[in-house]
Amino acid sequence: MVFSSLLFLFLFLPVVLLLYYASPWRVKNLLLFLASLVFYAWGEPIYIALMLFSTLVDYFFGLILDRPGTSARRRKLVLIASVIVNLGVLGFFKYADFLIANVNALLGTSIPATDLPLPIGISFYTFQSMSYIIDIYRGQAKAQRNWIDFATFVALFPQLVAGPIIQYNTIAEQLRSRKVDAAMFAEGIRRFSLGLAKKVLLANNIGLLWHDVSSSGSFDSLPALTAWLGIMAFAFQIYFDFSGYSDMAIGLGLMFGFRFNENFDKPYAAASITDFWRRWHISLGTWFRDYVYIPLGGNRRGLAKQLRNILIVWMLTGIWHGASWNFLLWGLYFGVILIAEKLFILRLLQRLPRWISHAYALLLILIGWVFFAFEELPDVAAYFGAMFAANGEWWDRHSVYLLYTNAILLVMLVLASLPWKRMRLGGSITRGFGSSAYFGLAWYAALLLMSVAYLVDATFNPFLYFRF
Repeated sequence: MVFSSLLFLFLFLPVVLLLYYASPWRVKNLLLFLASLVFYAWGEPIYIALMLFSTLVDYFFGLILDRPGTSARRRKLVLIASVIVNLGVLGFFKYADFLIANVNALLGTSIPATDLPLPIGISFYTFQSMSYIIDIYRGQAKAQRNWIDFATFVALFPQLVAGPIIQYNTIAEQLRSRKVDAAMFAEGIRRFSLGLAKKVLLANNIGLLWHDVSSSGSFDSLPALTAWLGIMAFAFQIYFDFSGYSDMAIGLGLMFGFRFNENFDKPYAAASITDFWRRWHISLGTWFRDYVYIPLGGNRRGLAKQLRNILIVWMLTGIWHGASWNFLLWGLYFGVILIAEKLFILRLLQRLPRWISHAYALLLILIGWVFFAFEELPDVAAYFGAMFAANGEWWDRHSVYLLYTNAILLVMLVLASLPWKRMRLGGSITRGFGSSAYFGLAWYAALLLMSVAYLVDATFNPFLYFRF
């Protein structure tokens, strides 16, 4: 089940909200946990067992780590066991077939692939569960002794499928005690409506352009203008798709009393790649910083080891997104750029006009999305060739047609990507009865109605991050 579906909007969510607010506090987490299981089972019922297994294992590991008198050696063994179990499950389902295919290609063997579908959200809930155990081991968190509360943290449906990745410490108190007033609930509706509009009105529509370009057949004959329009469309689609989903998750969290951290901060306004990755998928970057980069030594052991740590983090970031060579290259691509920026490029950019540094960042970001968009490396190479007119074709009638038929949409996407001064239309829609409050209410109601109208007749409603 996805948030941008009529089933979720008009059946699942209203029923869960009604039951949640009608139930006493002592069963609210149980209700959210059961609702999350139904939400997850709608797509893959068999993998509920896998998520419950991971939850049970880390629940008991957490209790052992937090038990008074547990020796340092035993605590370390428990931590190692948790990491092995979590990464073992993730590795088997996400990377086993990739490893088998490469072994077969390298050694000429014929080991059969598992052909198992990737469990939805496994990369997200695995990282959340691991961070819980690591924080207890470090003494930065106390073990959750109520299994339902812990299972609610792992399986919470607003952020189960695509994040933001929630570290336990950020919602530990909220699991035990939380309140929702009218202003908080209204803010949740506002945020959800905005995210839904970003996903279905912007991402889905520009996704049609990317679908047209990427499914056009051989890229060897693709004109440069078409190729650039295509990768721009992909860049906008993945941003509004994923950030819209994050907005919806944050909005749903508010409706149930949870405050999740932000996951995006206008990344296409970045003036460097370093700046971009402070703004894009913030929860993932924070996780790798806290649980990989800093434990490796961060920037505390000299420049050479710091650069090594950056490269390791970005190799892992690439592989986290998918089991294919293009994701590893994507991670290395950004890792190398970040190292170069740390060594000298950032100092140079600071001396240049903002528009030049912004253009530099956007160019490198678009090039990076080519690695991300195609799993087959020959397609990556062919698309790069088309972008830089290796075939001598700069444009044709079809590319000009694509440009002018999508021009208004592209302008809207650019404007929506800019860091306009934050302006709450009407402020809180629960405060005041002036014209601005009514205008704010009307604006978000219009966004919601337009989104629903689109979904009623939609045949194209993908969600790119489901495969990660």
